[in-house]
Amino acid sequence: MSVAVGITPIEASLFVFVLLTAVLTALFRDVLASIVVFAAYSLGLALLYTFYRAPDVGLTEAAIGAGVTTVFLLLTIAKTTRPASDARFESINWPAVGVCGLFVLVVGATLPAFPAVGDPASPILANADVTGYYIANAYDETGAENAVTAVLAAYRGFDTFGEAIVVFAAGVASLLVLGREVFTA
Repeated sequence: MSVAVGITPIEASLFVFVLLTAVLTALFRDVLASIVVFAAYSLGLALLYTFYRAPDVGLTEAAIGAGVTTVFLLLTIAKTTRPASDARFESINWPAVGVCGLFVLVVGATLPAFPAVGDPASPILANADVTGYYIANAYDETGAENAVTAVLAAYRGFDTFGEAIVVFAAGVASLLVLGREVFTA
């Protein structure tokens, strides 16, 4: 299998892993198996985000997607009953398989359009007006010592504040649910 130009073998492996775990999550009929594969899917996404030099997004995906979501799903199945049969695939939903297959083909068709990581001709680096402005002025205009912090806290401050509110609300809700589980057990 040849890898498309601009895509490294690591990228291709991560894409295949994420797509495979996404499809398996949808196809497994055993809830526990589906939750475990979903956690692997989320960790694969976290690795992909980190590979694309977005460690903040990768860390959030790992913490929320693989961590908190997995804990909540496991708590949910702990409070419910499992089916008597051990069959992983009782009956295959062929329309769902077709939709998943179509999705995999569409995503696979877009992979050659991705620029290589660090490619100076990539759109984000080639558009020197915007990127260059942030790099050249972030320190002076914001007083931040880190360009990423300057963009997140100053240039995108309202957006970041909104995201912080959402994460805070999710954390409080998580503590409430987990606290209820501890006190009712």
